[in-house]
Amino acid sequence: METYPIPMVPGPTSVAQEVLNAYTRDYGSADLEPEYYALYEATQRQLQELLRTRNRIAIMSGEAMLGLWGALKSCLRPGDRVVAVTTGVFGYGIAEMAAAVGAEVEVVGFAYDEAADPQRVAETIRKVRPKMVTAVHCETPSGTLNPIAEIGRVVRELDVPLFYVDAVSSAAGAPVLVDEWGIDLCLVGTQKALSALPDLAIVAVSDKAWDVVQEVDYKGYDALLPWRDALERRWFPYTPNWHALAALHRAAQRILDEGLPAVWERHRLAAERCRQGVQALGLELFPRSEEICSPTVTAVKVPEKISWPELDRRLRSRGLVVGGSLGPLAGLVFRMGHMGRQATPVLVEKALLVLEEVLAELR
Repeated sequence: METYPIPMVPGPTSVAQEVLNAYTRDYGSADLEPEYYALYEATQRQLQELLRTRNRIAIMSGEAMLGLWGALKSCLRPGDRVVAVTTGVFGYGIAEMAAAVGAEVEVVGFAYDEAADPQRVAETIRKVRPKMVTAVHCETPSGTLNPIAEIGRVVRELDVPLFYVDAVSSAAGAPVLVDEWGIDLCLVGTQKALSALPDLAIVAVSDKAWDVVQEVDYKGYDALLPWRDALERRWFPYTPNWHALAALHRAAQRILDEGLPAVWERHRLAAERCRQGVQALGLELFPRSEEICSPTVTAVKVPEKISWPELDRRLRSRGLVVGGSLGPLAGLVFRMGHMGRQATPVLVEKALLVLEEVLAELR
């Protein structure tokens, strides 16, 4: 397997050795040992602190997409109306997922290089009167951050029952204030700013959302309902991944030990330096305005007359790995992921130096 000394992909991110060490020891049966339940409860408290919420949190075995699907299937029935706020690949993807569940989806779409306008979202909500509004906080393929606080305010004012937010690429790298913003279903993955492996899906569920989950009563591996009282009953719906939970606990504690405001500031400074650096090299940011750029990922237009595969190959040959983009941005945009352990000035400076050398060659 090829590894690179300058990892700047927008996930999965590099993982600290002390987090990896959680996978190297043996554990007992999680169904039988009280230590597992104590670890689950402690990790849930950590995540509540990271997400600024008192909501109960389901920690499910599987990559983040498991939580995204499970939250939709656990809350929606065929014919339910959904307003999907779409500013990029994942926003449209969630709209398609809700439609696949059988929901009637109204898309309120924006260009990939801009953020959502809460006023337009409000207009669509008034017209549709949905059961759920979905939105993506950080659109990773576009490098943009949506105004979830303002959209959440609109959702509450217009009495929408459920607000579903994909915070996979923002949680622990940017403020995600679940309770303050009125998020009923907050979806998080372990492999981005949390800097753990991609093996757990995290869903913070409000009391209001739990009531809907109870009513819908969806059955399936990705169902949320069994997690409502799994800890109290000491009975999880399938064999728990003790190794992954122990790793997540260690990764979350690293963030809390640093201090969440300090972590947010570290990401902000890394992003600021990255954007300044790429523009100084004559490159153009993809987002229309720097004000909507995410602190966890910087999206940059591939220079004219330079192909993305050739740029990627040359960067890798010097030890730097970044990410391409997805959907209509594939081949047109590349992304530098300064999230989690990768949000450091030293790593950003190394990446910019390699980028400068490669661009000088290609030009």
